[in-house]
Amino acid sequence: MRAPAGSRPSGIEGGAVGTTSAFVPGLTSETGASPHEHHAARDAIRAYAGDAAEELPIEGYAAMMAAFTASLALVTGAAHALGRLPKRLPLRDILLLGIATHELSRTVTRARVTIPLRVPFTHYEGSDGAGQVREEPRGRGIRRAIGSLLTCQFCTGPWVALGLGAALLYFPRATRFGSGIFAMAAVSDFLHQGYAAARQASPAHATSAGDHSHRA
Repeated sequence: MRAPAGSRPSGIEGGAVGTTSAFVPGLTSETGASPHEHHAARDAIRAYAGDAAEELPIEGYAAMMAAFTASLALVTGAAHALGRLPKRLPLRDILLLGIATHELSRTVTRARVTIPLRVPFTHYEGSDGAGQVREEPRGRGIRRAIGSLLTCQFCTGPWVALGLGAALLYFPRATRFGSGIFAMAAVSDFLHQGYAAARQASPAHATSAGDHSHRA
């Protein structure tokens, strides 16, 4: 079915999303934000970021913040309505899901094997060792905002935690098992890093490195 004349399709490139935030590009009075409010938001962004406004997709950040808040409210409200919302989370679940969140966030944002997830939103900058890569967000608007999210493990952490927390409410056994797998991977990563650091600091490694440099 064809769109009505004069309508503006939403998309990643243009950054238009269905929300009522005045910071999101593409909004009109039909979606709750007047042109005056939209221009005011643009002026506020320019005053904040100056020449860096194009590199800081603040409108996209606002859209993602609204999406995260709505998702959290939806998950919490649905769990409460179904009687699945606990009065408190056991410490063991917080620790388990916390470690899993750390590992999953790093895997999603830095791992070489998850590059296909980030290709539409990021640009490859080079290798960062330990199976990791360095990337920069690309594009404009919501596309660049998503790229920023997918290259920042600290920014991705709350989203991963929300997903694991929601899964715990409805599928506790499967969530604990899956989180346990990622927690074990996190422990393994730290052991690998510790082993590599111990090798670098060992006298035998220093002697071997010195021999190689003399031969060169």
